[in-house]
Amino acid sequence: MSGRTRARACPERTCVGCRERATKAELLRIVAIKDTCVPDPRGTLPGRGAYVHPAPVCLDQAVRRRAFPRALRVPGPLDTKALRRYVEQTTVAEQATR
Repeated sequence: MSGRTRARACPERTCVGCRERATKAELLRIVAIKDTCVPDPRGTLPGRGAYVHPAPVCLDQAVRRRAFPRALRVPGPLDTKALRRYVEQTTVAEQATR
């Protein structure tokens, strides 16, 4: 036996903020375009991606640890304003639906 199961396993990724593993569907993919971190909710933008929970706490941890440039293999700091705006909007939208 190869050790594989017949059931489809959900791919897991590690959040660069809190360093916890979660299913790919629970995390938000981030890509670097020029010097900016851009959210990629559909997961279709080209380039190397990093994953983070779509929560302000994980985003703050990732920025504080300078995890985005390291994970995306980009020299220098990255602008996270667009990413922060996206996370705040999705957080507000989730709270409104509850």
